[in-house]
Amino acid sequence: VDSAETSLLNKLIRTSLVESSHHVEILQQDPSSPLFSVKTFEELTLKKELLQGIYIMGFNRPSKIQETALPIMLAYPPQNLIAQSQSGTGKTAAFVLAMLSRVNAAEKYPQCLCLAPTYELALQIGRVIETIGRFCADIKVTYAVRGNRVLQGTALEEQIVIGTPGTMLDWCFKRRVIDVKKISMFVLDEADIMIDTQGLSYQSIRIQRALPKGCQMLLFSATFKETVRAFAVQIISNPIVIKLREEELTLSNIRQYFFVCRSREEKYRALCNIYGSVTIGQAMIFCQTRRSADWLSVEMSQDGHQVAILTAELTVAQRAGVIQRFRDGKEKVLIATNVCARGIDVQQVTVVVNFSLPTDQKSEPDFETYLHRIGRTGRFGKKGIAFSMVESQNVGLVQMIEEHFR
Repeated sequence: VDSAETSLLNKLIRTSLVESSHHVEILQQDPSSPLFSVKTFEELTLKKELLQGIYIMGFNRPSKIQETALPIMLAYPPQNLIAQSQSGTGKTAAFVLAMLSRVNAAEKYPQCLCLAPTYELALQIGRVIETIGRFCADIKVTYAVRGNRVLQGTALEEQIVIGTPGTMLDWCFKRRVIDVKKISMFVLDEADIMIDTQGLSYQSIRIQRALPKGCQMLLFSATFKETVRAFAVQIISNPIVIKLREEELTLSNIRQYFFVCRSREEKYRALCNIYGSVTIGQAMIFCQTRRSADWLSVEMSQDGHQVAILTAELTVAQRAGVIQRFRDGKEKVLIATNVCARGIDVQQVTVVVNFSLPTDQKSEPDFETYLHRIGRTGRFGKKGIAFSMVESQNVGLVQMIEEHFR
């Protein structure tokens, strides 16, 4: 599953903000310039219509990223910003507030451009604008996405345009329905996904190059790899950078066991034995292939277990539905392929089972996937248990995992 789908899945299943325990580092060009952070939304110079919109979103105080990013985004004169922040930390709401604050509602032409890597992610940003901006009657949004046709020379009256890079490029230069010289704010969301997708970073750079000198630029990315850094610096001059200090996923609170089994049927019997003796919360069982996930789901259902299954051919919305049901406790067991090793927080998961160990193309252990899989248990420092079923010829994989994670 590609990173854009994972990001969308997270947006669909996040019912509340994730409180991150990361330390926020701020790097700025001029170290002597004072930095402000806020503990309440009231401290910001926001119109009261926007404060009402924030309360409707369910935010009563700023999240960690909002505390530091909002004063920078709303500062005068406008500041450029590059911010690293994971899904679920409230960054969309932060830059939406900045866009809604910057536009002049009396002027009926595009003033803010916001780019997202896919159609679905652009719509998600639009939903946040509609919620937070519902009391700003004169501010309108339109979508530069495939299928939304505009005729050449149409005069757009919406102040905020959200879209994907290809269509936005088309609207700016081919159809000329956006006057790029009048844009005062440019937001580039999910930059790390843009870079991984053919052509998107080139299109984003072309749009950005045409913007006027005083245009405020904001760039967001969940990761901050070297490629993202190089891209960000190419696009944004003199930015303030907000970075999260890396925090290691630790396995110290998760006890890990393995069983040596001869066959799939023997694995299944072992699974039923442990499951019978350890189910206190909920369990996630990971399979390497969809076929084995289907087989296991049928076996467990026939034995009377309430089972849900999560595989890649489900649509993102269907996957979000399965996860929501599991989270609500309607099923006690979630069987999954690697699709969902990342980014799913279900606090009640106490047991993770690897029905087969994750391996890469070279048939060596996929350490990162193993870490993400078993990290589903023991969330937020709670104790958890992970069991791996191993065929006798694969015991060597366990030793490699032991050495890798010490």
